[in-house]
Amino acid sequence: MNESNYKTLGLDESSSFEEVQVARKRLLEECESNPQQKEAIEAAYDAILMERLRMRQEGKIKVPDRIRFAEKSAESLSSTPRVSLPAPQPPGWLQDWLDTPSRDDILWPSVVFLGLAALAWFVVNGAATALGFSVAATIFFINRKERKFWRSFAFAAGGLLVGVLLGFLAINLIGQPSFDLTLERANAIVGIITMVLLWFISSFLR
Repeated sequence: MNESNYKTLGLDESSSFEEVQVARKRLLEECESNPQQKEAIEAAYDAILMERLRMRQEGKIKVPDRIRFAEKSAESLSSTPRVSLPAPQPPGWLQDWLDTPSRDDILWPSVVFLGLAALAWFVVNGAATALGFSVAATIFFINRKERKFWRSFAFAAGGLLVGVLLGFLAINLIGQPSFDLTLERANAIVGIITMVLLWFISSFLR
């Protein structure tokens, strides 16, 4: 073997393939701003791989199967374009509705809806009032993104309807004889479930 290639990587001929890889990675990080040294390191690494491939073919050494890629020349590897598969995209109509919220787009609706949920839970008969403010907040937060009031209104109304249905379903599931749910507490649970849905709509739809 050519000892100079190993010296370039700070190794010797007895070094394992893993040691060669680690040395190459470390040296490339150290000489990030020196293109000539990086080129020398890559050339030494490629030469070591090709030399070990030749020796494996001659039966002189055993090389792990995971480096079969070394059977190709360095030139063919560098000239072969990498094909990247496109990431799956949601349907066009769904992309028009989904939003990628910033931190503020999530933070402020969270603060508002958390306060309204506290109103619904701790204030007697406060669920209806909290729900009314929740619908108004949903319309405001969605409308400020793209200034489409009627779409915002439709999202808020749909969220209110679905949330109330989910809330009543939850009440039916937990309202067994072992639970003593007053009317006020039941209304508060329905309201909070609806507000969670409206918070999600406000933050992630547009």
